[in-house]
Amino acid sequence: MESHTTSFITTGDGVRIAYRFDGAPGKPVLLLSNSIGTDLHMWDAQVPVLTEHFRVLRYDARGHGASDVPSGPYSLDRLGRDVVELLDALGLERVHVLGLSLGGFVAQWLGIHVPERVDRLVLSNTAAHLGPAGQWDRAIAELLKAPDMQATAEMFLRNWFPARMLQANDVVVEAFRRTLLATRREGVAGSWAAVRDADLRRTIALIPRPTLVIAGEHDTVTSARHGEEIASTIPGARLRVLPAVHLSNVELPGDFLDAVVTFLTERR
Repeated sequence: MESHTTSFITTGDGVRIAYRFDGAPGKPVLLLSNSIGTDLHMWDAQVPVLTEHFRVLRYDARGHGASDVPSGPYSLDRLGRDVVELLDALGLERVHVLGLSLGGFVAQWLGIHVPERVDRLVLSNTAAHLGPAGQWDRAIAELLKAPDMQATAEMFLRNWFPARMLQANDVVVEAFRRTLLATRREGVAGSWAAVRDADLRRTIALIPRPTLVIAGEHDTVTSARHGEEIASTIPGARLRVLPAVHLSNVELPGDFLDAVVTFLTERR
């Protein structure tokens, strides 16, 4: 497997976005888009299997990881444009896209606005709309007033993982805790604003690309109902419900990878 270290592009509004490739050139490119509060390493355990089939392109969304952290609210349009500018800079005309949580919102935006850049689409543990807006306003205000990320990190972990993993002090959970604590509050708050303002419930009907929706049976952030709504709105979309909480790629990697790889590699 050929791996590259982290590189950067600069977007039209002057924000540096970190990215990296894994896998051999010449294979179909699979773009991975992450959850709020994570960086491109949230996919580390899945990359060895994915690179058997794809050249994997990962990136840190603005506000996260090694990317810049502009202050103020972000918009889904801007997060989507970041990806388009990344693909343009790398000379990639069309890629498979797999997005989880916030990454799933971004992936939906790509399928709506630039479907010619998308081959097949996987939307995991995500929603087309997460209201009401007031809950996000309160969360943003409380986060920006907090002394650090400690309380927010623990909230994320409770929402992401089953109790058995939390109680066992799982090494995987600890890695995600470290990432959360290192994440700037402005990046989380800005991303929450993007989710607050996003409503794709009608426009995802315009997505023309083959789509797989993965939902978590026990997900309390983006419920299985949210996945069902997406799958019933996008023409021809398939739905796979896993007995997982929110980060289904981490909790059930075997089932997750089987669903993703089968969908992306099957002949049509």
